Amino acid sequence: MQLPPALIQSLQGLPGFDEQSFVDIHNANTSITSIRLNPARSEVILQSFKDRGINCIPIPWAGNGFYLSERPSFTFDPLFHAGTYYVQEASSMFIEQALQQSVDVSKPLRVLDLCAAPGGKSTHLQSLLSAESLLVSNEVIRQRVNILKDNIIKWGSSNVVVTNNDPRDFSKLKGYFDVIVVDAPCSGSGLFRRDEEAINEWSENNVVLCSQRQQRILADVLPALKEGGVLIYSTCSYSRQEDEDIADWLTTEFPLSNIPLSVKQDWNISEAATPLGNRGYRFWPHLAKGEGFFLAAFRLNDGDVYRNKNKQVVKPATKQLLQPVSLWANVAGNELIQVNDKVYAWPAVLFEDFNLLLQHLRIIYSGTLLGELAHKKLIPDHALAMSKMVAETIAGTELQLSDAIAYLQKNTIENTGWTTGWQLAAYRRQALGWMNVLPNRINNYYPKELRILKQKINN
Repeated sequence: MQLPPALIQSLQGLPGFDEQSFVDIHNANTSITSIRLNPARSEVILQSFKDRGINCIPIPWAGNGFYLSERPSFTFDPLFHAGTYYVQEASSMFIEQALQQSVDVSKPLRVLDLCAAPGGKSTHLQSLLSAESLLVSNEVIRQRVNILKDNIIKWGSSNVVVTNNDPRDFSKLKGYFDVIVVDAPCSGSGLFRRDEEAINEWSENNVVLCSQRQQRILADVLPALKEGGVLIYSTCSYSRQEDEDIADWLTTEFPLSNIPLSVKQDWNISEAATPLGNRGYRFWPHLAKGEGFFLAAFRLNDGDVYRNKNKQVVKPATKQLLQPVSLWANVAGNELIQVNDKVYAWPAVLFEDFNLLLQHLRIIYSGTLLGELAHKKLIPDHALAMSKMVAETIAGTELQLSDAIAYLQKNTIENTGWTTGWQLAAYRRQALGWMNVLPNRINNYYPKELRILKQKINN
């Protein structure tokens, strides 16, 4: 692997950088596989990997993060499709430390993940926040929003709103968020080991353009941060211009103060001190077990506290929908919202927030989509199957691995004497989706756009 000489030159003198070790690790042709468990569904996952002879080694800075001793076929693992874990790069899980060391996550918080697709950081944030907290998971690029929405649905949480907005749109919500996470678009030098094509796209000019874009994104979204609120900024770039220089620009141009983080020595994370004394944290692949990553956290010292001037755009329709919905879902603590024929459950404690966001943002998905009304009956949606709301009276059928794969491929499944009627298809007691068992066939309701396209497991 031929690394750009200009990049190597630009990294000289940075804490933790060793040119020979850096070059060697990029030429070593080694790969690191890491996952993060969904804490709501984690009881079966580690045993599942152990059964396959795969060791799970804890990632020290992430409570539910694990390195895997080998990379399995995630495509043909039903537990992956059940949302029991997320395949995520280990270094980026350091956001957990930034959040937990800067705010009280046990309290209700309003959190914005500004550049969220495909969903790794959003699902991570959701796992760390309280049930009463609100997470707005935003993606600027419209083509990437659907995969973000699918991953949020798979994670099974209701306190998330998925949006498709430009950063400046959030300035309408002045002083609204307690935490804003900006994992900014960058030149991508930290991903060279994973994506050699990124080397061809890297240039000094692109670093400058990315730095300018990062400044514009931050300046546009900062009005939405409340006084005393926290900004977490990260990139997958090694470059000073996108990391240390942005940190100094933030504390120079805005009333932000840097938040030092406590990092254990054996994590092998390099602390970066900027010319203005700000602290950032850089992951070098020859030191820490992960890809290149940089993070810095800040607190807003002065700003206008958000005033709630909300008016209802939608109204709860709980009473008239309760009868058809209650056959399928336990919606205690939620308000039911009807949009055309679709029925959503919004957490009651977040109803006003959801309503406010609906006024100002382009909402792609919110709460949990329970299903669609047809002839006064509810046809359940896949999101309900992935949620924690499914009524206890709903039957579930445990599938063996081969049938679970066939279900996820939307292939034919033989009826082996199962009870007829709507029920959850499950694998190791984890829901995969809906199916309607008829006397002579099984109607598979797994979403077509999510189906496994491969028809054969690669050994």
